[in-house]
Amino acid sequence: MKKKLKTASQTTSREIANLKPDPRNWFFALALVIATLFAYHPAWHAGFIWDDDSWTSKITGLLDNFHGLCTMWFNPTALQQYYPLAGTSFWIDYQLWGLWSPPYHVENILLHASAALLFWKLLQKLQVRGAKLAGAIFALHPIMVESVAWVTERKNTLSLVFYLGTLLAYGKLTDFWKSDGNSKVAASNKPSRWWKAYALALFLFLCALLVKTTAFSLPAVILLICWWKRGCIRWRDDILPTVPFFALAIGLSGLTSWLEKYHVGAVGADWNHTFPERCLIAGRVIFFYAGKLVCPVNLCFIYPQWHLDAASLVQWLYPLAVICVFATLWLARNRIGRGPFAAALFFVGTLFPVLGFMNVYAMRFSFVCDHWVYLSSLGPLALGASTIMRIGERLSRPGLRWAFMAMLLPALAILTWRQAGMYADAETLWRTTIARNPKAWLAYNDLGAALSQNDVDKAIVLYQKALEIKPDYASARYNLGNALITKGQTNEAIIQYRMGLEVEPDDAKAHNNLGMALASQGKVDEAIVQYKAALKIQPDYFRARYDLGNSLFDQGRLQDAIEQYQKALDAEPDFVEARFNLGNALFHEGDLTEAIEQYRMVIKTKPDYIGAYNNLGAALMQAGRVAEAIDQYRKALEAQPQNVDALNALAWVLATCPQASLRDGAGAVQLAQKAVQLAGGENPPTLRTLAAAYAETGRYAEAVETARRAMQLATAQGSAPLAGTLEQELELYQIDTPVREGRP
Repeated sequence: MKKKLKTASQTTSREIANLKPDPRNWFFALALVIATLFAYHPAWHAGFIWDDDSWTSKITGLLDNFHGLCTMWFNPTALQQYYPLAGTSFWIDYQLWGLWSPPYHVENILLHASAALLFWKLLQKLQVRGAKLAGAIFALHPIMVESVAWVTERKNTLSLVFYLGTLLAYGKLTDFWKSDGNSKVAASNKPSRWWKAYALALFLFLCALLVKTTAFSLPAVILLICWWKRGCIRWRDDILPTVPFFALAIGLSGLTSWLEKYHVGAVGADWNHTFPERCLIAGRVIFFYAGKLVCPVNLCFIYPQWHLDAASLVQWLYPLAVICVFATLWLARNRIGRGPFAAALFFVGTLFPVLGFMNVYAMRFSFVCDHWVYLSSLGPLALGASTIMRIGERLSRPGLRWAFMAMLLPALAILTWRQAGMYADAETLWRTTIARNPKAWLAYNDLGAALSQNDVDKAIVLYQKALEIKPDYASARYNLGNALITKGQTNEAIIQYRMGLEVEPDDAKAHNNLGMALASQGKVDEAIVQYKAALKIQPDYFRARYDLGNSLFDQGRLQDAIEQYQKALDAEPDFVEARFNLGNALFHEGDLTEAIEQYRMVIKTKPDYIGAYNNLGAALMQAGRVAEAIDQYRKALEAQPQNVDALNALAWVLATCPQASLRDGAGAVQLAQKAVQLAGGENPPTLRTLAAAYAETGRYAEAVETARRAMQLATAQGSAPLAGTLEQELELYQIDTPVREGRP
């Protein structure tokens, strides 16, 4: 005898009740994926935008080897947040595609489509009307674009797949989606099988948390579903199995909250809101997102910041209205069912971390972001789809229902297509944001940064606009200072750095760049003070170590400089400039063996680093290893035939080497003439080498003439030591004697 389907409120349609494989379901799934890919087509070939570098180009040291992958898992501060599974997904992408962006975007779109299918399946299991419609709306709704087209928000799409997978696995295990008040945990008579299924659900939930801890709400949602379906929550069958889920959620959420505040930096004046102000934020945020889900127009990457006034009765209407809505749904639950109250509680509960009661870094720019409602939208969308189906059934006009869906879904897809286009690249994103929110000071600053490489003047105007809107915006001061340095306006840049540090005295980069600007003016002592300030804030700031080492080198404090270069390399072993300068300091200190080793390591890391070949050659010459030095100079010229330093150094060795077997006068003349030509013909060192080469080939008259010219230029340029050396060499040429010098 066939099992009779219930005809209660949850099981009114055959489509919902029949959970057996159905070709129509496969067709729907395929159509949904294709429609989603089509709606997001403008994002297929989009680039990386704001904050994407924090998960891609800025962490290549973590992405390019297995050690970096391990660091993501075992160092909670290696990434922006402790989301190691999200980092692992980017690690895999980097191994496969490098920094080619299209695959990252397509993966996000497919993850979003997968989440939509899982959402449909979950609603079908929960016997909710309009499950397919809800899944389709979620897939095509434009407010989801920020989570899908923005590579960084892989955290959202991937976490939701695990989140919904957990609910499906847990539901299969416990049958918590049944309305029967006598339903009990499934497979209870098979403990080993039950534990395997339970372990799978717990594992999927842990994965969701390790992608993004907004999944923390899941155990509470399980209990909410139990109450919704049965009207009660039981200790043994409902609460007890969720205890490990709650433990994981509380532990990882606590870590995320701490990192957001003390690692990401969500502390300071931008978050100093009173409790009443935070209540105002929460009330308005709830209505804002609800409104955008119903009418998704004027979506923006950064919304205008609201002015909070706890004395305003109008602003208190938002939180009061929220309370009234919940009270109404609760009181009406026996008449309209528990579903609307459960959907509203899911919506607000999953939004809780971004309602303003907790410090979230992005709230310094706006109290709302489209990607914050990605998970929370599931409740209202399920309720909305169910309501549409109920209305259609009550009107007994199926055609009307189909006509409504035929208009709604294409309209959502078109809006999504248009919204996805703004994520094409950073410049498009910020220009669109400014057009929709002219007070978005972050957008002006970051658009300036995007244009700074090609149009410094335009970038300066944009930084100034950002500061006009928000004078205490330290990042814009810092960027403006950098742009002014590029223009050669060092004094003005120093003013901007100092003004920025008045607002954010703990900005290590600003201290370091101020130090570099001061050093360029010869104010080395003041520069050192700034470098040390940067390192006090961020001891592992290898760039500041390097710059401090350079200033100490300029002061002749070679041992101190060597110490700083070594510390910079401890923090960043592949920092070739620091290793090169360490070699230089060791060379000047007289430690030729170690200097040679450092230069060789530079060449191994960066084979096209010409300066390393030249300086290695000089160190080898100083050590008396002339043949090896000649080999290094030749390698430098193989890589860069127009390199004046390499041409000049090799010509000098070939002209003046004491070992006759290594000298090559004719080759020296040819190399030196090329060096003189490339240096502009008025360069004393290259002319000096050409004179020595002429002497080596017996062309003493030309040697005398060239040496005199070099000496005159050196004197005119204020290089007295070189002029004195040339005078001595000139005396040799006048008596037909070449220079013999083992060291350049």
